[in-house]
Amino acid sequence: METIILAAGKGTRMKSKLPKVLHKVAGKPMLQHVIDAAKSAGSTREVVVIGSGAELVEQKISGVEFVLQAEQLGTGHAVLCAKEKFAGADDTIMVLCGDTPLFTGELLKKFVDAHIKAKAAATVLTAEVPDATGYGRIIREDDGTFRKIVEHKDANSYERQIREVNAGIYCFDAEKLFDALTNVKNENAQGEYYLPDVLTILKSNGEKINAVFTEDYNQTLGINSRAQLAEADKIMRQRKNLELMDSGVTIIDPATTFIDAAVEIGVDTIIYPNTYLEGNTKIGESCAIGPNARLADMIVGDNVQAQFCYCHEAEIGDGVILGPYVHIRPNTKISNKVKIGNFVEVKNSNIGEGSKLPHLQYIGDCDMGGGCNIGCGAITVNYDGKKKFRTTIGDNVFVGCNSNLVAPVTLENGAYVAAGSTITKNVPADNLAIARARQTNLEGWNDKRK
Repeated sequence: METIILAAGKGTRMKSKLPKVLHKVAGKPMLQHVIDAAKSAGSTREVVVIGSGAELVEQKISGVEFVLQAEQLGTGHAVLCAKEKFAGADDTIMVLCGDTPLFTGELLKKFVDAHIKAKAAATVLTAEVPDATGYGRIIREDDGTFRKIVEHKDANSYERQIREVNAGIYCFDAEKLFDALTNVKNENAQGEYYLPDVLTILKSNGEKINAVFTEDYNQTLGINSRAQLAEADKIMRQRKNLELMDSGVTIIDPATTFIDAAVEIGVDTIIYPNTYLEGNTKIGESCAIGPNARLADMIVGDNVQAQFCYCHEAEIGDGVILGPYVHIRPNTKISNKVKIGNFVEVKNSNIGEGSKLPHLQYIGDCDMGGGCNIGCGAITVNYDGKKKFRTTIGDNVFVGCNSNLVAPVTLENGAYVAAGSTITKNVPADNLAIARARQTNLEGWNDKRK
């Protein structure tokens, strides 16, 4: 079974510079959702028909073949553009729409199996929707078998009352599909070549056409507007939350928890309200994440506590405590049992096991060993206005409050820095560095001011 995915439309109702199929649902382009579902259903090859924004789609989507529909003349014409890719094919071709991201691989697999079992030339998936406006209506014979599909704009008043609609998903015998496509006409309200007309042509040739009904119409929802995009995102996130809870994750309030489709979370982890887990984030077991946390493309170990924080494109080890009000920036690796407290920012740094950054630090471009204690208000001064430099801190180093480490500089194992120092030279192992002016008290100075 091979797949053609129709993704050439501009999506004018989206009012966007971005091709419609690249708009994200639960953190993933809707076209990628469709591709993943096809693969999950057993598809061995995916050919994507692109048109509007073709170059950008090719940049963002990989692992598929592309065919250009230079002029959008309808769904039938779009499939015909892929004909050369299937020269000599005699297998089953599934046709999907790139703007229907809610289909699951499980449903598609059942659909394909039903097509093969029925030995039909073509099979269409149908659903009954509350509002059928804009959908092609399924017209059945008196015995319930398939007769034809009528597009909304071509339907008469009686046909528009029908709520069983074409879900836009098909299976075809490959050879019969392309033979029938050559006979499709554009004599309709849109002046387009409709793919559903293939079913009518095949039926008139005496071929068997199968119509498979699904009760879960939510999976069939297409995206044509920002409002529909938001609705699909909500459904996908609800599905993800249920999946995680079924696997042993506690979500305190699913209504205020937003987890992308690709996120992985270990058992016995608790997700508190107002938490956003995005991209390819992976969280270990027995963690407590949130409230008010945002993690994007993060690797998080076991037994991590993170609240009121923003972390992205970084790695956090086991037993780490973060927050509140922590910003972990890209290319940072936090080792096991590190404590990072209030109002701390760490960027492009490696923090060794058991080190502590309790409050009000900026640590940028730093390689820090284990067992260090960084005092309140201490910072690495990594930027001279043109270039950024690294700070190297050994194991078991103690940095006093309100100290400035002016990079490039090295603090060797066991070094101490006195509070209020500005360190511009390397500190040898086990030395105490004091870099501050000697205190002077001026007697009577206040009296002179008065």
